[in-house]
Amino acid sequence: MNRDRLYDVYAKIERSIAPGLRYAQYFYEDSLRDALNENSWWLDLGCGHRVLPVWREREEQSLVRTAKCAVGLDFDWVSLLKHRSIKIRVRGDVSNLPFKENSFDVVSANMVVEHLEKPAGQFREVLRVLKPGGIFIFHTPNAYGYTTIAARLTPESFKTGLIRVLDGRPSEDVFRTHYRANTESQICKLAQETGFHVKSIRYIASSAKFAAVPPLAFFELFWIKLLLNRHFRSWRTNLIVTLRKPPTSQPA
Repeated sequence: MNRDRLYDVYAKIERSIAPGLRYAQYFYEDSLRDALNENSWWLDLGCGHRVLPVWREREEQSLVRTAKCAVGLDFDWVSLLKHRSIKIRVRGDVSNLPFKENSFDVVSANMVVEHLEKPAGQFREVLRVLKPGGIFIFHTPNAYGYTTIAARLTPESFKTGLIRVLDGRPSEDVFRTHYRANTESQICKLAQETGFHVKSIRYIASSAKFAAVPPLAFFELFWIKLLLNRHFRSWRTNLIVTLRKPPTSQPA
């Protein structure tokens, strides 16, 4: 059975067990759309070769057109060359952003923060390049989510192949993770240390990780249905966080 057929089978199972469940990336897309407007200067960190999932290309193009100026930054030059929507692309390091202070209204990061080794210094860099009142939106795994716990227990030698099967990501899109800004307490502490205000931390229950393996997805969806109960929100798989730079810049 090909991959598209497998996902069709999964979609039917999801509708019967957890109707209304949405993929976490859709919530992230909504957050970006709410933040951007025709006057926005937008920086996407760790942009790789796309902003949104591969099947959301049209929506991604629409987001990029919404902003007055969209800039993508990544350390991987090959990925930058292949970026499908952002025209202004810069090779650089999040620890030393090559931009002036107060340059951007919005900074975003999609599945990037979990890879930051020294997030306090890197968050300070984001704060520096944001304009007063600007926002930093990031989507990242929840350290207490079952998928993150499973990933941390999986030997590195198996991870690449497993990610390719479950997510369809090639090995060149798999990077080392540190999970140093992936709990609410970590994020609040980092915000306090770096001068950000926490606007929101949303716990998101996403579609089944085993969507490509319908028999396993069937059991996973019952667990996800439990996570949709507000009493179990802290164990949901994903976080979408919005931090704000104070309207008047304050030293960290």
